[in-house]
Amino acid sequence: MNSYKNKSIYWTLFTHKNWNFHIAATENGLCFIGSQNENFEELHIWARKKLPQHVLVCNPDYLQTYTKEVIEYLENKRETFTLPIDAYGTAFQLSVWNTVREIPYGKTYSYSEIAERIQKPTAVRAVAAAIAANPLLITIPCHRVIGKNGKLTGFRGGLKMKKELLTLEKLQVESI
Repeated sequence: MNSYKNKSIYWTLFTHKNWNFHIAATENGLCFIGSQNENFEELHIWARKKLPQHVLVCNPDYLQTYTKEVIEYLENKRETFTLPIDAYGTAFQLSVWNTVREIPYGKTYSYSEIAERIQKPTAVRAVAAAIAANPLLITIPCHRVIGKNGKLTGFRGGLKMKKELLTLEKLQVESI
């Protein structure tokens, strides 16, 4: 876990075609991608809870490298991200998020499969809770995690955003 004392969180409202969400980074890497069409309050609440010593600074220029990769993904020109990530969570959450990052573009795993991959097959609910706490939508692709029955399940960005991301990756998705 990184030291989070008196640093800046640089943020901007990412807008590209029909996509609108807040994106934020520290000097160590991308730390937050918000939900589609959510207001600034989503980022503010997350920052106050997770990084209370930080100051939010609107700086679109600082985030250009990050927004470039997200745009490439949304235009089907990128399947994996190379940008640095500054994820803040418990050891268990980080383990789950790292496993979710390994899900290949265009594939889905169930919550049970994630639990098995982290060698905690009975921790399906804890895995679901860790995924729900993912601060980095898209780059930690929790939209690729679906129910064991193949149906779409909860997503911080909403099921509409989840379905749009899976459709972007050319996946057939079952409704809830």
